[in-house]
Amino acid sequence: MSNGQEELFEVEGFEKYDSLSREELIRHLKVEKKITALLRKEFTDYISRFGETGDRLLLIEDQMVWMRNELFGKSSEKEPKQIQETNPSTPKLKISRPQKLSERYASLPRISRHLELQEMPDCRCCGGKLSDSGMTENSEYLTVIPKQFFVVDQKRHKYRCSKCHGDLVTAPNLPRITPGGSYSDPMILDVAISKYCDLIPINRYVKMAERSGVEGLPPQSLIGVTHQLADFLKPVYELLKDEISKEKVLHADETPHRMLEGDETSNWYLWGFSSKKTSYFEAHDTRSGDVASDFLKGISCEFLMSDVYSGYAKGVRVANLVREAVGAALIQSIYCNAHARRRFKEAAERFPDDSQFFIDEYKKIYKLESEVKDKPPNEALELRKQMKAHFEAMKIRAIELTPLYPEKSYLSKALSYLVGNYKQLTAFTENTELPIDNNSQERLLRNPVIGRKTWYGTHSKQGVETMCVLFSIIESCKLNNINPRTFLPQLVQDLHEGKAPYTPVSTLIH
Repeated sequence: MSNGQEELFEVEGFEKYDSLSREELIRHLKVEKKITALLRKEFTDYISRFGETGDRLLLIEDQMVWMRNELFGKSSEKEPKQIQETNPSTPKLKISRPQKLSERYASLPRISRHLELQEMPDCRCCGGKLSDSGMTENSEYLTVIPKQFFVVDQKRHKYRCSKCHGDLVTAPNLPRITPGGSYSDPMILDVAISKYCDLIPINRYVKMAERSGVEGLPPQSLIGVTHQLADFLKPVYELLKDEISKEKVLHADETPHRMLEGDETSNWYLWGFSSKKTSYFEAHDTRSGDVASDFLKGISCEFLMSDVYSGYAKGVRVANLVREAVGAALIQSIYCNAHARRRFKEAAERFPDDSQFFIDEYKKIYKLESEVKDKPPNEALELRKQMKAHFEAMKIRAIELTPLYPEKSYLSKALSYLVGNYKQLTAFTENTELPIDNNSQERLLRNPVIGRKTWYGTHSKQGVETMCVLFSIIESCKLNNINPRTFLPQLVQDLHEGKAPYTPVSTLIH
C-alpha cells in the first residue's frame, strides 16, 4: 500500500466504513481530498487578495468539519455512556435465571422427542442387562423448517345431470387476489412482506428461492403481484388516511425518492404523516408546500410536528385560512428538538466549550422526558414544566453568544435556530399530548430510505403507489406491535369472505 493510502486509513471515525470494499473506501477518500483541496485553494486565494480575516477562516473551517463528518462521522447521536464508579457497599442486584426456550417462545409449537436405545447395554459393574429407569435428561433447542415451495395441481370437479344431460356445473374456485394467476395468496403475501417489511429485493428473493430448488422465477411477475396486492388492499390504505385525518396531533416528514422510469421528473419525494398508532405515506413529484397544504386542508389535526421546513409552514398557513373561514380550530406548528440538539452537536467540533452547554442542557431535558412515559397526566405535566428552566437558560445563553460568532458559522446557525423557533420548540412543555421531537416519524421513514438504497428507485408510477400502500399498512402494524405476517393473511381472508376492510388500529379496538 502506498504512503498516501496509509495516511488515509488514519482518518478519525474510519470505523464507520469497516464494511466498505477497498475500492469504495478509496473512492470516498478521493472525494474528501478533492473537496478539501478546493476549500484550501479558495482560502489561499482569499488570503492573497484580502488578507486573513477571522470570520472567513471560521466559515471555511466549518465547511471542512462538516464535510469530514459527513464522510466519517458516526451516524448515531447518542452520547457515550459515562463509566460510573461502583460503591463496594452497594448490594448486588439479584440476577434472574435465564428463561427456558419453551418459556421465551411460548407461542411456538412444541415437538417432544425421546431418544431411546434399541438394544439394552450391559452393566459396567456386574455385566447384567440394563432396563429403562423412567428417568430422562432433558434439554431444549430451537429448530426451523426451511421454506418449501409446492405446485398445487387443482382439479375443480364438474357435475352433470344424469337424467337429461342438459346441465353442467363446475365447483367454484376459491377466492384469490389474482383469480386464475400463477401464484397463491400466501406466496403473494410472502413476496410483498419480504420486500416491504424485511426489505429483501425481489431479485434476492428469486435467488433465495433458487437455492430452495425453485429455478427461473421471473422477477417482473413477482413485482406485478405486489401491484395486484396493493390494488386489493387499497380500501385499507384509504381507511388509514381517514384515521390520520381525525388525529389531534400529527407528525410529518419527507424524503427523496428516485423515479427511474415512467415520469419526466426523476426526483420524487415520499411524504410521511403519522400519529401514535397510524402511518400513512404519499409520493409526489415535488417537495412543494402545496403537498402539505392539500393534505392539511382536509383533516382535523390541531398540532403538526415537523422540522423547520418552509413547505410545512406554508401548508399550515393555507390550511388555517380555510379554517378561519369556517370558524374551525387552527393548526399550531410544533418543531423537533432533536433537530435543534443535532445542530449543537454539529457545531461542537469547532466550538466545543460553548456548544457543550447546550448539549448538556438537552441531556437534562431528555432525561426528564424519559421519566414522563407511563406517568399520570398531572405528574407528566409537572415533569414537562421542569424543563422550562433549562430552555430559558439556553435562550439567555444563545442571545448572549449570537453577536460573538459569524452569522454563517455552525454555532451561530444553531443559536439562531433555537432562539428563532423557541415558541414552537417549547410548546410541548405545556401539553403532555405533544411530542418532544419528530423522531418517531423519522423512524417510520427508515425502512423506505433503506429500500430506496436497496432497490435504486421505482420504475413506474404504479410502483410508487404500491410502495405507499404496502409501507403504510406494514408500518402501521409495527406501531401497534402487530406482526404483519399474521395480520395481512387474516385481512386478506376476511376480505375474501366479504367482511369490511379494517386497519391495525381497528383490529385492536374490536
